Amino acid sequence: MTVRSSQATYGILSSTPPTPCGIATFSVALGTALRRRGATVNMVRVLDRPEARSPSVFPVLAELVATDPSTATASIEALNRCDVAIVQHEYGLYGGTDGSDVLRVLDGVRVPKLVVLHTVLPNPTAHQRNILNAVIAQADQIVVMTQAAASALEAVNDVGLTPVEVIPHGATVTSMVANRQIDAPPLLLTWGLIGPGKGIEWVIDAMAGLRDLTPTPQYLVMGRTHPKVLANEGDAYRHMLEKRVRANGVGDLVRFDNAYYDLDYLTSVITSADAVILPYDSSDQATSGVLVDAIAAGRPVIATSFPHSRELLGTGAGIIVNHRDPASIHDAIRRVVTEPALASSMAREARSLAPGLSWDAVAEQYVRTARPFLQRANADA
Repeated sequence: MTVRSSQATYGILSSTPPTPCGIATFSVALGTALRRRGATVNMVRVLDRPEARSPSVFPVLAELVATDPSTATASIEALNRCDVAIVQHEYGLYGGTDGSDVLRVLDGVRVPKLVVLHTVLPNPTAHQRNILNAVIAQADQIVVMTQAAASALEAVNDVGLTPVEVIPHGATVTSMVANRQIDAPPLLLTWGLIGPGKGIEWVIDAMAGLRDLTPTPQYLVMGRTHPKVLANEGDAYRHMLEKRVRANGVGDLVRFDNAYYDLDYLTSVITSADAVILPYDSSDQATSGVLVDAIAAGRPVIATSFPHSRELLGTGAGIIVNHRDPASIHDAIRRVVTEPALASSMAREARSLAPGLSWDAVAEQYVRTARPFLQRANADA
């Protein structure tokens, strides 16, 4: 039987909801878009420890549990019952040092393996490099989400003959229009799982210098503490941010919403924002789902300089600011909220980029990438 790539059965190895993480959200969104194209989608769920079974959008054929090496066998068998395996890769996703446990699964999977790299480090440790090189060697296809990630991958790692494809991070493109009062204060938004390295403290520092604006901008930090940060460090980072708010005297300008919302509500908040701020400390972040979602919602973006922000904002959808620099962030905020023409041009450019970032457009690229592997499998059958 000939299997068309749009009607193939895809097995996705990934964390999945209710695990609150970006890769889980990514996998469900990609799977949903593939299913809209006629594909069958199954999941092999990656877990840190055993959990009770939860309702899932897709059939969960097996669970790969970091604390139980025996679960690798069932995970391999489940993926081999599919036509294509889409393996999400991030060093902290799997068990073992730097996620080394994924290698056993990759070694056992015999169907075509598309490995999606969510992190590509320009300066990995020797062990991280060895692990990623082993992943690349096992893969039939590597997928990265930016040209910068592709360049870093090939500069640092042994790609060999494994093909590398750039497929952007997808987003839900919305036609929702913000319903805001005309005299409402400008809303600045940072959202996502919270933890050290997010750089939120620098925005808090910047807010103290904006009181002369009328109305004064409001900064909303929306999201729960990352579960792994919470398990290892508790809420120390959030407590530090709250202390920073008090020290700067901006308790009336900064609000924390410690919750994890569904897509519809989150989208309504994003579309109501005057600017989305991504003040990340790291200059190495290859991909940001928050950045893509902000662009898809047509919002002006203020972001520190990292590969994905430089690539996506280079045509005018945002302003790049210095890392750990409240003065630079302050100046960018002031420009966005006091220069309507600038804010409008940024939003217009974001809207022009949005269609190419839709999950349907992204899923089509995955289908095209899988097609030659399925054609070879059909020829060999």
